[in-house]
Amino acid sequence: MEWDIGRIAAKRALLTPNKPALIYEDRPVTYKEINDNANRVANLLKEMGVKKGDRISVMLLNCPEFIEIYFAAAKLGLIFVPLNFRMVGPEVEYQLNNCSASVFMFHDKFTEMTGSIRSRIKVEKDKFIFVKRSAQEEALSCPEWAADYHEVIEKYPVDEPQPDKPVDMDDPLAIIYTSGTMGAPKGALVSHLQTYFKNIQIMMYMDMRSDDIILAQLPLFHSGGIFVTATPVLWRGATMILRQDFDPVKYAEDIERYRATVVFSLTTMWRFVLQTGRLNEVDTSNVRITFGGGERTPLGLLDELAQKGLFLQQGFGQTENSAMMMLPKEDVERKKGSIGLPGFCTEVWIADDEWNKLPPGQVGRIVCKGPTRMSGYWNMPEETAKVLVNEVLDTGDLGYTDEEGYFYIVDRAKDMYRSGGENVYPAETEKVLADHPKIANAAIIGVPDKKWGETGKAFIVLKEGETITLEEIHEYLEGKVAKYKYPTSLEFLKEFPMTTSGKVKKVELKKREREIFGEPE
Repeated sequence: MEWDIGRIAAKRALLTPNKPALIYEDRPVTYKEINDNANRVANLLKEMGVKKGDRISVMLLNCPEFIEIYFAAAKLGLIFVPLNFRMVGPEVEYQLNNCSASVFMFHDKFTEMTGSIRSRIKVEKDKFIFVKRSAQEEALSCPEWAADYHEVIEKYPVDEPQPDKPVDMDDPLAIIYTSGTMGAPKGALVSHLQTYFKNIQIMMYMDMRSDDIILAQLPLFHSGGIFVTATPVLWRGATMILRQDFDPVKYAEDIERYRATVVFSLTTMWRFVLQTGRLNEVDTSNVRITFGGGERTPLGLLDELAQKGLFLQQGFGQTENSAMMMLPKEDVERKKGSIGLPGFCTEVWIADDEWNKLPPGQVGRIVCKGPTRMSGYWNMPEETAKVLVNEVLDTGDLGYTDEEGYFYIVDRAKDMYRSGGENVYPAETEKVLADHPKIANAAIIGVPDKKWGETGKAFIVLKEGETITLEEIHEYLEGKVAKYKYPTSLEFLKEFPMTTSGKVKKVELKKREREIFGEPE
C-alpha cells in the first residue's frame, strides 16, 4: 500500500493549519509551518540527487528543524538516521559510515566535531548542512564546507514533493542506533508500517485527544522522543511543549504554565524534577496522564509523585520495539511496580529458551511479536537472527507475570545497564580500555545509583607493577566514548572469573557486588 508517515504533516497542515503543533522555547510553531518547511527540505534534497532508500542523518538538539527533516525524509522514502548528540567524534564517524549516510545535518554546537571527522566519512563534500540554533543565540558561523539550513531551504517551494519512486508502508522509515552487546552499535530498522501501528497503540494508551497539551522533554533522537511522543502527538493534532534541553525546573513550571494534560518523563528525569522542589509550588491539577519509567523505578518515587497528584503509569519498551506495554491508569496503585499489560498491537509473553509461554510467577525471557517491532538490524543479519526468531523478538530482559497477566521486570539478560535514561553496553568502553598500556583486562557492570538509576563500575586487572586511578581512566576515555558511558567507580582484581571459552563471568561479578553491598532498594 502506498502511504508514508510524511503524510501526517501534510494532512495536519490541511486540517489544522494554524494550530500550534509545537511550542518550542515558548514560541508557537504551527502545523502549516512544519509542513511548509518539511516540503522545502524535501525539494532541496531532491535537487541534491538524494533517492528513495538513501540515508539522511542528523545530529540535532531538540528543535522544530528535527521534525521538519524527519517528515521531509518520510515524504521521499529516505531513511532518517538521528544520532545521539552526546556522542563524540569516533562514535559519530562509525555510525555515519555504517549506514552510508548521503547527507548529514548538524547543529552549530557540533561544527568542530563534524569538521574533525569530515574527511573520514562517506558523506559527499556538498552534502553537509549546518543548522544554527536560533537567531538570538551566539553561535558559530556556517563553515565554508557546509550549506546554511535556514538560508538554503528558503529558496525552495512549499509544494508537496514527489518521490522518485512510490513510498510503500513496508519501506524503511528510520534507523535508530542502539549500543551493541559486542561493542559495535546496531541500527534498528523501523518501517512506516511499524510506526503507523505504534502511533495507534500509543494514542490508545493515553486516550490522546486533539486538545491535549503534551509535555515530554526526551531527546528526539531516542525512539521514545520521536516515536512514542512526537509522531503520535502530531498525528493526533495535539500540541507538544518542546525545549532544546531538559531543564528540571522549567519542566515543573511548564506543567502549570501551559496547563499540560499529558506529561512524560524517564525515571531519572523525574528524580531531577523532584529534587528541585518546584513540583510542590506548581499547579498540576490539569494533568490527566502521567507516564514514563524506562528503568527500575523505586516505589518511593512513585509515592512522591502520587502526593503531587501525578500517578505514574509505568511502561516498557526498547529501541527495537518501543512502548510495547503500559500500566493502565486505574491500576497504578493496585499494581504498583508493574510495567503493565501488552499494547493493543503487540503480543508479549514470558518464555523459556524455546519461546514457550511460561505460567504466572515463573521468571523467563520477555519476548514479543506484532506489527510494532523493528524489521531487523541494519546490515547485521547475524545479529538480527539472534534476537528475531520466527518473527518473535527477544527483548533481552527477564520478567514474570502475575495471575492477572500483569508484567514485572526482574533483570536484564544482557549486560546492558541504563544510566540516566541512556542504554549503556559495557563492551563499548571495555573495548577501549583493553588498549590502555597499564590494563591487562577490564570488565564493567551496572550498579545502583541514587542519582542516575545505574552507573558503571569497572573491575580492572592491571599489568604487573602498574597502578591507575579512576581519573586516569576518565582521561583515557575522553574523546573515545560518550561521558555517560564512563565508569564512576573502580575495583582492582588479581584475576577475573572466566568461562571455558575465555569470557569474563560477569554474573559472578554481579553476585559478588550483591553479597558485599546487598540488594538494591
